[in-house]
Amino acid sequence: MKNLLFTAVISTFVCLSVSYAQQPNVPGPQNEHRWLKQFTGQWTSKSKTVASDEVPSTQCAGSMNSHMLGQFFVINDLEGEMDGVRIQAIQTIGYDTSKKKYVGTWVDSAMNYLWHYEGEVDASGKKLVLIAEGPNFMAKGQMAKFRDSYEFQSPDTIVATSEMMDNDGTWVTFMTGELTRSKP
Repeated sequence: MKNLLFTAVISTFVCLSVSYAQQPNVPGPQNEHRWLKQFTGQWTSKSKTVASDEVPSTQCAGSMNSHMLGQFFVINDLEGEMDGVRIQAIQTIGYDTSKKKYVGTWVDSAMNYLWHYEGEVDASGKKLVLIAEGPNFMAKGQMAKFRDSYEFQSPDTIVATSEMMDNDGTWVTFMTGELTRSKP
């Protein structure tokens, strides 16, 4: 029995070693991946919708808990309340070295749509701008382009802006907010 167990262990070790040896070298995290680490921690948020002629501004308070998934992705777990409705969301952000773009997803408890982001950090190195296509909340059944921006004004303050592209190609801000780090 000991010989059988010993043979099984050695066989498994040899198979795994050969398998790892045949895999191409996977590059480690790049500077773009390391940039995402500044999201990690616990944050409080205050945001508001931008008022229009038809709809008044609405306040939202919430939180974001962020952690790295390995060295390549940040997971942002968000909770908030707007007009008495509790909303939960999960956002993933990583960097795709083949596309040379930041990529990510967003899902939340308010809709059944999986958002897919692509974007980049601006020239200042402080602002991540992500573009997605999603349901147009101004025209039922249609899709629109959206732009979410996260600007690190300090290590403990993020200004977030959400915009939607209107029919003439102009970005229209519909929500702004500020996140303050409450715990690293």
